[in-house]
Amino acid sequence: MKHLIRTSVGAISALVLGIGLALAAPAPDPMKSLAGRPAGADPLDPMTALMARPDKAAGGEGNVELGGLPDGQGAEDTYYQCVACHSTEIIKQQRVTDHRWDELWTWMVEAQGMVEPDDETKKVILSYLKANFSSER
Repeated sequence: MKHLIRTSVGAISALVLGIGLALAAPAPDPMKSLAGRPAGADPLDPMTALMARPDKAAGGEGNVELGGLPDGQGAEDTYYQCVACHSTEIIKQQRVTDHRWDELWTWMVEAQGMVEPDDETKKVILSYLKANFSSER
């Protein structure tokens, strides 16, 4: 009986420790989750941008005052929201799906500390990014 109790206590301890470790694991980083796979092999892969076809955003100069972003509704909002943390070159090289833009936005807010604007501005910026830097167009 003592052996059964010790075995049960040991099993329960291991289970509790395993659950604790699982809960303590950091959330996966979407920019690293596909590391090691060939570029362009997955539409959610951030490296797909490097394999994408060039378009007007990549081939033209864009608006010099907005870091080379193409003109359009949302360009200015996008510029000021994004350059607080990174250059416009990061934006201009992207060719990810519309869904991936939504995921990246959430990741930037939750994991990177990006200050989220009001809902209308967020909608304008995401629409601009999807219209100009999506692999679906």
